[in-house]
Amino acid sequence: MKKAPIQEITSAGIRTEKDDYELDMIVFATGFDAMTGPLFKIDIRGRDGISLKEKWAGGAQTRTYLGIGTAGFPNMFMLTGPESPSVLSNMMVSIEQHVEWVSDCVNYLRDNNIKMIEVDEEAENAWSKHCREIAEQTLYVKTDSWYMGANIAEKARGFHIYVGGVGVYREICDEVAEKGYEGFTLTASEDSVLN
Repeated sequence: MKKAPIQEITSAGIRTEKDDYELDMIVFATGFDAMTGPLFKIDIRGRDGISLKEKWAGGAQTRTYLGIGTAGFPNMFMLTGPESPSVLSNMMVSIEQHVEWVSDCVNYLRDNNIKMIEVDEEAENAWSKHCREIAEQTLYVKTDSWYMGANIAEKARGFHIYVGGVGVYREICDEVAEKGYEGFTLTASEDSVLN
């Protein structure tokens, strides 16, 4: 069935090319470009001038470590980014957890005279694989939804949310920090790598 474009919002409802529809309420849901959309609206560039959009071309290529960082983009942190619990959680709680984690990380870097932090590609690949494996156990990946990017024309399908639970996720993030930011390369100077 072909959808008729909306021509007008009337006092009674909506008028399309084909008919008038009387409605009690209209909910404006303009769509969500889930997980990567907001990041692609900014021309974020990493090493060698590669953009985040280029790195994650094709949708299925989207990879992060904890949804907080991505290899090739030093000193860049994402809050509730792809492969974090983000949209499947209480967003305020998840944002607060990320802000606190990043803040603690920045303080650690400052206190230890570390100039650069960057996701290790191996850690990124392992985290992304883990995210895909647990997502495959759900119905989220089996349907066309905004979670999969199906609401955005020509967007590659992909599910980029950690579904292992907010509590488990927090424990993983805390453990990474306790181990001196395991999965990240920490550089004190241009030629001194700490981790």
